[in-house]
Amino acid sequence: MGGVTAADLAPILLVLGDEELLATRAVAETVARARDVDPEVDVREYQAGALTVGEIAEMLSPSLFGGRRVLVLRSGQDARKDLAAALLAYAKNPDPDVQLVVLHLGGAKGKAFADGLRAAGATVVPAAKLKGHRERVAFVRDEIRRAGGKCTDDAAEALIAAVGNDMRELAAACSQLIADTDGRIGADTVARYYKGRVEVSGFTVADATLIGDVPAALEALRWALHVGVDPVPIADALADGVRTVARVAAAGRGDPYQLAGTLGMPAWKVKSAQQRARGWTPEGLVQAMRAAAECNAAVKGGSDDRAYALERAVFSVAAARQGGAR
Repeated sequence: MGGVTAADLAPILLVLGDEELLATRAVAETVARARDVDPEVDVREYQAGALTVGEIAEMLSPSLFGGRRVLVLRSGQDARKDLAAALLAYAKNPDPDVQLVVLHLGGAKGKAFADGLRAAGATVVPAAKLKGHRERVAFVRDEIRRAGGKCTDDAAEALIAAVGNDMRELAAACSQLIADTDGRIGADTVARYYKGRVEVSGFTVADATLIGDVPAALEALRWALHVGVDPVPIADALADGVRTVARVAAAGRGDPYQLAGTLGMPAWKVKSAQQRARGWTPEGLVQAMRAAAECNAAVKGGSDDRAYALERAVFSVAAARQGGAR
């Protein structure tokens, strides 16, 4: 990045959305750019709901000592009408030495304030939670790219399968992969790196159970519980695994990429479920779904021994596959 000049700094930024990681990052990047221009920049944070119009006038008034300021206004959706009006009036003619950063959740609450800032020419930084699988794949690829690496779609999908959908965990996993590799990341890199770590995920327990490998499933389950993985996501992964195999088995043996659109799931998940569906009968899957549902009810209903409920489910699901084997 070339040298940042004062002209590069947007006087008003509206950080719009409810994903804390992206909002925090937007503030950190704004402050870093302001420090490039003026290392002595004065950074102040305020909560919109607790601020009065008098305080806002003081906060925005020119400083006696000059110098650049970054004013971060958190929870902009909580700003009262008089405060929002004062800020919108300021936004029409902002101070070039001040950067006002307004964080707003982006929902219906305080929408007029967000719309007013946008209309006044605020630079909008999107910070909404990622909803779809494709968005998460793009996020992982961008994370790796930002850190100077390269990453394939397959690698991004493998990382999401190993780590889950939490953006903080995904961002941390991307940093770790970049730090520990040469930066060129393929699906094989992710598989190599997460071998031995992925056993703490509920998906490993589910995968081993669905192919009838009870010893591997129990080992992964005991290890996951030993290192403190919550039993609820393990029960969820088991139920999700059985449901996915049932849906894919019912759809027939078609091309994974064509079935992905019909079933509304990524092609890699269809492909993997097709492999796990071998050896299952419709009757066996019905029994397995019943066992997974009972396990879910026990684990989420605060059963006295949630570990036992999970172990019993591993045996029951594997037995349903065995009993229905052809």
